[in-house]
Formats: sequence, structure tokens, C-alpha cells
Amino acid sequence: MRVLLDIKDSKAAMVMELLQSLSFVKAKPLTDESALLIEELKEAGDEMRLIRAGKKKARNAEDFLKEL
Repeated sequence: MRVLLDIKDSKAAMVMELLQSLSFVKAKPLTDESALLIEELKEAGDEMRLIRAGKKKARNAEDFLKEL
């Protein structure tokens, strides 16, 4: 199982030390960029689920490409 934790900077070293002391846990910190990417992908997935469930309207692909 994979778990993503959001830890205050002031407590991060202690938590990482604790996790690394457990032989059955592999822990490595994420860069800020990686954490942001994961959050954005999660939001995109959530939005897709809402669109498929009919709770949110999808955007036209042509309009989306024009924005880029």
C-alpha cells in the first residue's frame, strides 16, 4: 500500500526518522514539484469521475486547445 502524508516542516525530520526505523516501510520525501503534480493529477481524476457521473459538464476539446 502507498500512503501520501502531508507533514508540517517542523515535524518532518522526526516522522521520516520514525518511518525509516521500521524495516517494513520504505519512505522517501517528495520534492515540492512532485507533490504538486500528484495533487493536480488527483484533482483531474476527481473531475473526470464527476464528468462521467454526469455531475459536471465536460469542456469542448477545441475550446480547451485554444486556451493553450
